Amino acid sequence: MSDVPHLSIADVADGSAHGPLLDQAGAVRDPFVAVQLDDAVDPVTLDRAVKRARSCDRLLVGVVDGPLPPQTGELVSVLDLTLTGPDTQARRDCVTVPDPQTRLGLLYAAVVRNPHASVVLGSVLRTGEALPVSAALDLESFAYSALLGGPEFHRWLSARRQRPVPPAADDPITVKREEDRLLITLNRPERRNAYGRDVRDALVEALRLAVFDDTITMVVLNGAGPSFCSGGDLDEFGTTPDLVTAHLVRTRAGAGRLVHELAARIEVRVHGSCVGAGIELPAFAGAVIADPGTTFRLPEVSMGLIPGAGGTVSLPRRIGRWRTLDLALSGKAIDAATAMAWGLIDGLLPRE
Repeated sequence: MSDVPHLSIADVADGSAHGPLLDQAGAVRDPFVAVQLDDAVDPVTLDRAVKRARSCDRLLVGVVDGPLPPQTGELVSVLDLTLTGPDTQARRDCVTVPDPQTRLGLLYAAVVRNPHASVVLGSVLRTGEALPVSAALDLESFAYSALLGGPEFHRWLSARRQRPVPPAADDPITVKREEDRLLITLNRPERRNAYGRDVRDALVEALRLAVFDDTITMVVLNGAGPSFCSGGDLDEFGTTPDLVTAHLVRTRAGAGRLVHELAARIEVRVHGSCVGAGIELPAFAGAVIADPGTTFRLPEVSMGLIPGAGGTVSLPRRIGRWRTLDLALSGKAIDAATAMAWGLIDGLLPRE
């Protein structure tokens, strides 16, 4: 933790976090700065710190070992994330952990490993929260396409054992109409319902049916097998012919916009390990119901990317951009109880 750059609130107010982000070779310099929030500060200095923090290119992560000082509330809201100890009252813009300094070190290490993806994610989350969903999805996808051409994703891809693209599935989803309800089931249990090309295209087709047929008053989406969805199919990563096509596929041929459009009529029932798209897409729905043993994880930053199935849009609208950033940088899974407390899910299925 001693390696993590720390600033006081007064330092932030004086502009100490605002040096050039890139060095002369174009490498990211000091992408992550911790802001120690324990120290008392006068209102004028605090106001200057708030204004500075709003325009910082670096990730600013607040940390407090004791209770969060009341006067720092506005500053906390403009930081990218604040880590607090277990005795702090729960806040949407904070993540409460047993040891804030240990978590700070974990996040710092993740950012140092993938500074491009981390800084881009912070910018997308800050900018996207003020945009309509459609525009925010475009923003996410533009950033994702840029990172696909970057060194961090190439490093991840080159280190991965080459495997053939999975064969096409005969029935990647099943669709059943029951009176005014449409039941959609992801049906590639052997691949833990990975959100690959076949599953995506079939899901989009089924959702479009519900969009255009207003006699369908309820859509229920679930998944067959041990997990609702394990995220993007890793064996398809890097196989799109070009970055422009990849952007259009994500935004115009993906399921996120449709789930958002159907939000008032769709319930998603999740279970198992929900990774990446496995929670990014459900989070658009009006209701997400989880098995008590479900876990949720965002691994994309470790691959040199950001969530690309809508997660920078859907998750912040449920849990805030601050907790979304923590999930994405840490790569750690949260359980159903935490997801329920945060508002990521809306209910729990009865235990069998």
